[in-house]
Amino acid sequence: MVLKPQSEFVIAKETIDFPASLQNGVVAIGNFDGVHRGHRAVLDKALSIGTSCKAPVYALTFEPHPRSFFRPDVPVFRLTPGDQKNDVLAACGLKGSLTLPFNADFASTEAEAFVEETLIERLRARHVVIGYDFHFGRGRRGTPSFLKDAGDRLGFGVTHVEPAQDEGATIISSSRIRAALAEGDLALANGLLGYRWFVDAEVQHGDKRGRDLGYPTANLRVMEACGLKYGVYAVKVSIDGVRHDGVASYGRRPTFDNGAALLEVHLFDVSKDLYGKIIRVHMISFLREELKFDGVNALIEQMNRDSDEARAAIASIEPLSDLDLSLTF
Repeated sequence: MVLKPQSEFVIAKETIDFPASLQNGVVAIGNFDGVHRGHRAVLDKALSIGTSCKAPVYALTFEPHPRSFFRPDVPVFRLTPGDQKNDVLAACGLKGSLTLPFNADFASTEAEAFVEETLIERLRARHVVIGYDFHFGRGRRGTPSFLKDAGDRLGFGVTHVEPAQDEGATIISSSRIRAALAEGDLALANGLLGYRWFVDAEVQHGDKRGRDLGYPTANLRVMEACGLKYGVYAVKVSIDGVRHDGVASYGRRPTFDNGAALLEVHLFDVSKDLYGKIIRVHMISFLREELKFDGVNALIEQMNRDSDEARAAIASIEPLSDLDLSLTF
């Protein structure tokens, strides 16, 4: 996969913002939460078609996640919220993305109207690439075969990509990755993603307890629905485009207050004021579960061991792919 600078990536919100530079292009359609290896089979096919016909390639995706619209009472653990998704799509080599609002009007749109008004009139799509389980339109009437028939009738190409499988011949899916993260199985989650899973969050003021323990931390409140297993992780942290090594604890701090879940990141050999900055934390490996300690001294001893293990884990890693090299290293 050839990676391109993210500065070339065009982000459009709704069709009114859709640029002329992406019209007559090849569009990959899907939710693409995680932009995992299965999704990239769709993206890679679109990129291949775009190269052969010398057309721009972009993604058409949706916000919020359709599950959030249909079941607003059930929080969705998003692997890649909107901005993070665009960063990964850009690193994959796409020219841009169009994000349509998934609301009541969109959910009630007939499949025929979506094809004729969105794909043809507004996007002037030359070719559409979809995954094996993509459906669209009211009542999910827009099936892959429906789209293929529409393409034959209206003059645009349609390619349907079969499900991608992992090395064990199991279909790669976002739900499998969420389940792996919930178990602390970063090796599986990152392997299915093809890059190290990451979160973005703003550094907030905390109680300064880490500083008193000799381990100052950047305190981050991640998405409320985050399903990551509570525990301690080896991490790489992106700050203003520069990567730093570190160790992080995600959980409720049972030794102290057992409060709301917090991601606390300690950077090795770095001391700077990060309050108010948005930083990106790449999860490298799971070290241990969150524990309650009898006292501060026992906690500090364990933190020393955690730091040594994190340094060793980070020193031993190699890029999982060109995409991982671009995003993590």
